[in-house]
Amino acid sequence: MPYADSAGTSIYYERHGSGPAILFVHGSGGHHAAWWQQVAALRDEFTVVTVDLRGFGKSDSSMPEFDGQDFPGDVIAVLDAEQLTDVMAVGQSIGSVAALRAALQRPDRVSAAVLGHSLGGISHPELTELAAADRAEAVKLPVIDRLLTRGFQRERTDLTFLFQQMGTFNVAKMADLRNLDTDGPSLRDIEASGVKVAFLAGEKDAVLSVRTVTRAHELLPGSHLEIVPGAPHSMYWEAPREYNAAVARLRRTLTAPKEAA
Repeated sequence: MPYADSAGTSIYYERHGSGPAILFVHGSGGHHAAWWQQVAALRDEFTVVTVDLRGFGKSDSSMPEFDGQDFPGDVIAVLDAEQLTDVMAVGQSIGSVAALRAALQRPDRVSAAVLGHSLGGISHPELTELAAADRAEAVKLPVIDRLLTRGFQRERTDLTFLFQQMGTFNVAKMADLRNLDTDGPSLRDIEASGVKVAFLAGEKDAVLSVRTVTRAHELLPGSHLEIVPGAPHSMYWEAPREYNAAVARLRRTLTAPKEAA
């Protein structure tokens, strides 16, 4: 199984399929295997890369503490190991912060970043205020209700249980990812980078509202917006068909510009 070296830390990843590249970056409760429904659906058309950030899944978890500021480097290490270019990095929740920062650091490898259920750590006073208001409402709910709809929990007790079990394979916790969200890029930084950005969210996201995501899209010139009806924060898990269709549509759209001959 392949490992990449991220400044001396072993980062586990997998590569499946062929074609234009999509790299998935998990959130605080995930790891490479959380993307099972995406890999199976997308690998026939795309190169699909999944990664375990340090402290998650099969990556090195031996360090006494974890610094979220190291996570973008973990993504870049995988990109370098596979020598990938024109990659669309897709983040889930706080994994979107790592995806966007990796893209801004290495636009030669990442041409587009999809911020799934996240603002990607963008530094902007209005967006910070809106996101904080959304979080204040979200914490009133049990954790599982923030991530999956109650209807899904009732109807798919098996997949709900598996979803909860995914996080038990990780050493790093949500608190270890929090500081990744500090000193984020400005809207001007993103625009100047040339990296294409898309916001992907669910209509029923209980963590980050459609209103907040839509405002971020309005503020970032040239960005794309995909809102999936009826989908929750963990859309990739609960509504994989709709999520996969949105990701595939974005990958076909967000390609690096061809250089003039």
